Amino acid sequence: MIQIILGGLLLSIIHVFIPNHWIPLAVLSKVEKWSRFETARITVIAGLSYTLSTTIVGLFIGLLGYKLNAVINIIGSIYAPIVLIVLGLIYINFGFRNNRTKIKKRHRRGRQKHFNVNKVELRKKKPSLALVMSFSSALFFTPCTEIDVYYSNAGTFGLTGIILLSFIYIFVTTVGMIILVDLGAKVIRKLSEKFLFLERHERVITGLILVLMGIESYFIKY
Repeated sequence: MIQIILGGLLLSIIHVFIPNHWIPLAVLSKVEKWSRFETARITVIAGLSYTLSTTIVGLFIGLLGYKLNAVINIIGSIYAPIVLIVLGLIYINFGFRNNRTKIKKRHRRGRQKHFNVNKVELRKKKPSLALVMSFSSALFFTPCTEIDVYYSNAGTFGLTGIILLSFIYIFVTTVGMIILVDLGAKVIRKLSEKFLFLERHERVITGLILVLMGIESYFIKY
């Protein structure tokens, strides 16, 4: 049983550091101006979606062999990158359109009105349900293969081993994602304050990061 605990803990810690699990949420938190609470809440939703699919596949591995795992991996290797790339292209488009609009407003309005426009833009936004669901579904279809395979070992200890492994994986992964997203968002905000270029073109840069994460998740398998 100690082997299951240590192995599950180690795999969960290593896997939570995979970039496409938390970097997109960190950059989206900045560009969408989510509060720390909203960011943490969305991270929990995304983390639970991701760990839930892994747990479901892991539970079925003992019954259906590795066929279900292979099917999910094929779907995830295509669906998740597409979602990230499409979201990235949408943000790039919005970014360019927003920049053109700002330039026009800058010419048409005085300093006071321009200040008011920026003040409105700085208000925190409520997270878009479509955005949250899109990213969560992308994670849902990319279960952790290593943990799923490890479920076969946990199964030798019966239902207790499977439940224990599931708890360790869900808890460590979700908490780890919250910490990494929070730290990543802080770093991004500080960089934006220091380099005004990042602030002016944050949507375009966010889009490019999402596209790169989508490409990376398609070609690089962890």
